[in-house]
Amino acid sequence: MSSQQEPVPSDVQSLSYEAARDELVRVVGELEQGSATLERSLALWERGEALAARCEEWLVGARARLDAARAASTGEGTPDAPTDQDGAAR
Repeated sequence: MSSQQEPVPSDVQSLSYEAARDELVRVVGELEQGSATLERSLALWERGEALAARCEEWLVGARARLDAARAASTGEGTPDAPTDQDGAAR
């Protein structure tokens, strides 16, 4: 999927992580079949891009919440503190 950031459509923006992930799996499956028309394939690709961006938003937000909770519970570092490979604050 592309690295160019475009706005996520409002219908995708309202999806939970699980709903966006499940639809993304369906979209990828349909694209992998290779039986769609070019126009349909492009529409699926664009939808997949939006769904992947939504999933990433959820995951980034979840990571920030976990980092903040870890920092608050240990009294060490800040949510933006660097972490080691295990995700522990350094």
